[in-house]
Amino acid sequence: MKALLKKPGFAVGFAMAVVFVLAALVSLVWTPYSVLGVDIANKLQFPDAGNWLGTDQLGRDILSMIMVGARTSIAVAIVAVGIGAGLGVPLGLAAAAHKGSLLDEIIMRGNDLVFAFPALLIAILITAVFGASAINAIIAIGIFNIPVFARISRGGALSLWTRDFILAARVAGKGRLRISLEHILPNITNLLIVQGTIQFSLGILAEAALSYIGLGAQIPTPSWGRMLADSQTLVSFAPHLAIFPGAAIVLTVLGLNLMGDALRDHFDPKLRRERE
Repeated sequence: MKALLKKPGFAVGFAMAVVFVLAALVSLVWTPYSVLGVDIANKLQFPDAGNWLGTDQLGRDILSMIMVGARTSIAVAIVAVGIGAGLGVPLGLAAAAHKGSLLDEIIMRGNDLVFAFPALLIAILITAVFGASAINAIIAIGIFNIPVFARISRGGALSLWTRDFILAARVAGKGRLRISLEHILPNITNLLIVQGTIQFSLGILAEAALSYIGLGAQIPTPSWGRMLADSQTLVSFAPHLAIFPGAAIVLTVLGLNLMGDALRDHFDPKLRRERE
């Protein structure tokens, strides 16, 4: 961690991410104002000493809504990445362990099938059956993440199955499952960490996009995407309604991408030398 923090990109990205994570954690116990309170008399107020980021069309404090919206976005992204990694990594390891077999073919063609349907389309299909909600948004994003982690795991594992230490483990009588868990998985953890950071940022974007079109978190739960959707008819005379939630999305995703880029360089010395 000390080595990573010496990298300007990682340090800046880490600071950005920490700010929003702390905002989400603090919102669990405190916000400047209630996000459920309506104060029509103070609607569409510009930022001032009382409301640092102003108020929306219902008089709700935008800072409080962004804090709670951070909690929503981060929670959705974490669970969605967890679903993708929890199912995709075992599938990728199994496909690599049985390269060229029917199992490998079934897993990879299944991944291709899921890739053919973007997360947004999957969300539309799910919400058409079960209704719009944050849970269904998590499921849609998580399903889309499965083939991403499966491909990363399979690619990393295939590069290791021909290494001498894996051959030694096979000679020692270890089976494919044990080798995958004890030798392959620990050696591709760096790839998974980098990909997890990238998918986390994409998960926040996907959640915001789904909420923007009404397929994510529902009223009264604040969401950055729905805040943008609510502001689009008022942006001409109340631009702060769109600026602040939009900036929250941009800064969070930028911070995570900077972290992911620095992590990739850190775990890949060859790539780092090429950039230098």
